[in-house]
Amino acid sequence: MNAVEIEQAISDLALQPFDPAEFAYAFLEAFGNKATTIKRLRSGTSNKSDLGGVLQTNNIHIAVAEAGSVAKMLTALKASPATSRAKARFILATDGESFEAEDLDTGETVACSYQAFPDHFGFFLPLAGITTVKQLRDSSFDIRATSRLNRLYVELLKDNPTWGTEEQRHEMNHFMARLIFCFFAEDTDIFSGSSLFTDTVAQMSARDSVNTHEVISEIFRAMNTKQAERAAVTIPRWADEFPYVNGGLFSGSTAVPMFSRIARSYLLHIGGLDWTQINPDIFGSMIQAVADDEERGALGMHYTSVPNILKVLNPLFLDDLRAKLEEAGENSRKLLNLRNRMARIRVFDPACGSGNFLVIAYKQMREIEAEINYRRGERDRPTDIPLTNYRGIELRNFSAEIARLALIIAEYQCNVQYRGKQLALNEFLPLSADNWITCGNALRLDWLAICPPTGTGVKLLADDLFETPLDQAQIDFENEGGETYICSNPPYIGTREQEKTHKADMKALFEGRFDSWKAMDYVCGWFFKAADYGRHTSAAAAFVTTNSICQGQQVPLIWPELFSMGVKIHFAHTSFKWANLASHNAGVTVVIVGITQHKIRSCKLFSIGIDGVSSVAEVNEINPYLIPGPYRSLVPSRVSLCRLAEMVKGNYPVDGGHLLLSSNEREHLLSESPHADRFIRPFIGSNESIKGLQRYCLWINSPDLEEARSIPGINKRIKAVEEMRLNSKKEATNKAAMTPHKFDEIRQTGNESYAIVLPVHSSENRDFLPVSLYPKPTIVYGSAFALYDAPLWNMALIASRLHLVWIATVCGKLETRYRYSNTLGWNTFPVPTLTEKNEADLTRCAEDILLAREAHFPATIADLYNPETMPDNLRAAHERNDEVLERIYIGRRFKNDTERLEKLFDLYTKMTTEETKKVARKNV
Repeated sequence: MNAVEIEQAISDLALQPFDPAEFAYAFLEAFGNKATTIKRLRSGTSNKSDLGGVLQTNNIHIAVAEAGSVAKMLTALKASPATSRAKARFILATDGESFEAEDLDTGETVACSYQAFPDHFGFFLPLAGITTVKQLRDSSFDIRATSRLNRLYVELLKDNPTWGTEEQRHEMNHFMARLIFCFFAEDTDIFSGSSLFTDTVAQMSARDSVNTHEVISEIFRAMNTKQAERAAVTIPRWADEFPYVNGGLFSGSTAVPMFSRIARSYLLHIGGLDWTQINPDIFGSMIQAVADDEERGALGMHYTSVPNILKVLNPLFLDDLRAKLEEAGENSRKLLNLRNRMARIRVFDPACGSGNFLVIAYKQMREIEAEINYRRGERDRPTDIPLTNYRGIELRNFSAEIARLALIIAEYQCNVQYRGKQLALNEFLPLSADNWITCGNALRLDWLAICPPTGTGVKLLADDLFETPLDQAQIDFENEGGETYICSNPPYIGTREQEKTHKADMKALFEGRFDSWKAMDYVCGWFFKAADYGRHTSAAAAFVTTNSICQGQQVPLIWPELFSMGVKIHFAHTSFKWANLASHNAGVTVVIVGITQHKIRSCKLFSIGIDGVSSVAEVNEINPYLIPGPYRSLVPSRVSLCRLAEMVKGNYPVDGGHLLLSSNEREHLLSESPHADRFIRPFIGSNESIKGLQRYCLWINSPDLEEARSIPGINKRIKAVEEMRLNSKKEATNKAAMTPHKFDEIRQTGNESYAIVLPVHSSENRDFLPVSLYPKPTIVYGSAFALYDAPLWNMALIASRLHLVWIATVCGKLETRYRYSNTLGWNTFPVPTLTEKNEADLTRCAEDILLAREAHFPATIADLYNPETMPDNLRAAHERNDEVLERIYIGRRFKNDTERLEKLFDLYTKMTTEETKKVARKNV
C-alpha cells in the first residue's frame, strides 16, 4: 500500500462505529497487513500481548482501555515486559473517545480525539515499511488532500463519463484546478470570511445534489466578473460575496460536472480540511496523478523530496547566492547589488511537471531576499523577484496548470511569511493573466523564445493555461538581462523503450547533426537543447537522469558530441536513489549532471559512500563517468590489458532444445540406457548459477558419435536437432545440421578441470557480483561468461567491490540489471602488477568466500546474496577480500566508489598510454 491508500483506509476506520474487539485488527489491516497475518494475530499464534491487546513483534502493541483510562493504559503498555521482548516500536491505547500513542524509538507522542487520529497517520507509516517518514509526516496534509480529491474525481467521472474523454479531459482538469484554488482561498482569508466556498455550496445546493453543479458554476462566474459589471450580468446576491479573481483561472466555460449525493459529500469533506497547510513544494506532484489514468494506480507515490531537489539547485546557483550573502555581511551596497542580481535571475524547467523545481527555487530565492531586506532595514519591502522569471515547459496541460497554481500559492505564502498577511492579501487579487508555464513538447519548442536570454517582447508559442486567447499580450520579463539556470528531471526513456513519438522527437532534433542519436536515451535531448541554448546566453543547466548516460555504451555516443559544442561538466552527483513513497520501494538510481559552456575555475563532485555519508570534492575536471579527471574514451579490448586469464562467453546449442535435458529427462534417459551417462554433462547458465537450478546437456565428441547414436534416446534427439537446423531460415544454422550432435557455438573442450562462471546479467541489488566455481565436466551456456582453469585469484578480482563499480560504470546496464561484457569490463579492468604473495593472498580470499558459501549449503547464490539476509560469515569473507585487494592498489581501503573509480581510470589511462607507446615502437 502507498501513503494515500493508507490514509484512505485509516480515515474510513475513523468514520466507522468504534468496535473495541475489532479496532486493533482493523488498524493493522489499514497499514497493509495481510489477511494471513491478521488471522495469526487473532488466533494468538503471533500475538504475545500480556495486557489483553494485540502485540505485533517488531511493530506495535495496541490495547483498548476502559473509558477515561487511555493515559493509564499507555503507561502500562510502555512498562509491559511483552512490549520489550517483542521489540515493539509503537504503543497505542484508545477508548473510542481519546487516542494516545508513542514511538518508543524517538519518544514522540500523539494525543488527540479518536476521530482526529487519521490526521496523524504519518506517525505510524513505519508499520507499512515506508521509511521516508519525516518527509511524509511533513506533508501529511497534502496526502490527505490528494486522497480526498482523488475520490471526488473518480466519483464525478462515474456520473459524467464524457468528462473523462479526450475532448473534455482538459475541462475536467481545469475544474479541479479551480476547486483547489477555492479551497486554499477560503482558508487563507483571500475570500472574506471562513469557509466561504464550502459553506456556500452546502447552503445553496440541495442535499440531493440536483443543483450542486449550478451553484458552483455561478460562483465561478462571479469570480470572473468585475464588481462593477456584476449587476449587468445578474450575478446572484449569494455569489456576490466572492471576489473578482481573473487571471484566466475562471475565464472561459463555467460548465461544471453533475454531482451525485456522494460527490457532494466528498466536496464538503475536502472543504473541511485545513488548506492553510498546503505545501506547494510537493502538492503538485501528488495531485497530478489524480488526473492521469496511468498514474492513478500509483497515487501518492509521485513525490520528489526537497533535499533531492536541492541537490540540483544548490550547486547550480543557490550556493553561490548564499556565499555572496555571507560575503556581503551588513554592507548595504553589496546587499543591494545582490538583490538586483537576484531580480534578474531566470529559472527555467523544460520538463516542469507540476512545478516542484520552480517552486523550491522561488521559495529559496525569496528566503535569501528576505534576509537581504532584513539586513538593510527594509522588512516590508515588496519583492523584486517576479514569478514570471520562473518559466517552464510541460507536456500535460493539467500538470502545467497545477505548476502555475503552485507558484501562485508559493508567492502568496512567501508574502505572508516575509511581509505579513495583510500586505499579502492586499496584493494578491486580482491574479495576473500572464502565462509563463508553456504547455507543449520541450524537444520541439524553441527554448530561446520561451525563456529569452535578454530583452523582452518574446511571444509564447502555446495556448495560455487558463484559456487566455492566442493573441494575448506579449509577456515581458520585468528585469532586463541576467543569468539563466536550467534545471529539470526530464523523462529518461531508454532507446529500447522509446515509442514512435519519442523517436520522431529525437529525429527532429538531431537529424543532420550526427547519427549516434538513434541509440541515445530520450533524456539526451534535454542535454543537447540546453547546449544549443547555452550558445546564446549566460546559462548553466543541471538535469536529473538515470545513470545510464554516464555508463557503458551511452558515454561515447553522447559526450564527445556535447564536448564538441564546448560543454563542460561543472558539477555532478554520483549515483543515488531518487526514492518515491511506495512502501519498500527503493526508487530509481539517478545521477545529477550540471553542464555549462562558460569558463569554470573548479568543479564539484558530490557522492554518497557505502556508509550513506555524503561528501563533496573540489576537482579540476569531471569526466562523463562522473569521476575526477579528463575524458578518455574506454575502448573494448579482445585481450586483457593486464594479462588476466581469458574470459569467454559460454556455448550456444542452437538445437531447438533437443541437446538439453531437465533433471527428469536425464533420469528417464539413464533409466533406459545407463551407459548414456558419459555423454551427459551439467549445463550452467545465468539462471542455473544464481538460482541453483539443475539442467543438463548432451556433450558428444565426434570420435564418440557412433556410440552415442547407438543409444536410442540420444539418437532421437540428434535427429531432431538435424531437422530443426535444416528447417532454419539462417544459412549458418543449415550448415550446422551436418554436425547435429554438437553445439553450434563451442567455446570449451569439456575437459577443463574447473570453470569460474559469471552471469552476463545480474541484479543491481546485490553488493557483489554472483561469480561461482564449477568443477569438470560442467558445460557453460552463453548466458554466462567463463574462465577455464584460471588461477583462483581471478575469482577474487571478480568478487570485489572494485570490479563491481568498474563494470557498473563501463559496461552499463540492461534496464536496471548489470550487463557484463568481457571485452569492455574484464579485459579493460586495471590491475597493478601482482606479486606471488598478492596472488596467494587473493587465492586464499577466494577460497574463504567459497567455504563461507559451503557452510550454508544448499542455499543458492540468490539466497546468500540477498542484501537483507546475507550471512555474516559470507559478508565478512567479502570484506576481507576487498581489504586485501584495495591495499594492493593504494595501501588502504578506498573511502567510496568515486575514489575507487578515480584510481581505476587513472590506471587505465596509464595502461593504455603505455600500450600505445609499445605499438608505436613496434611500428618504427
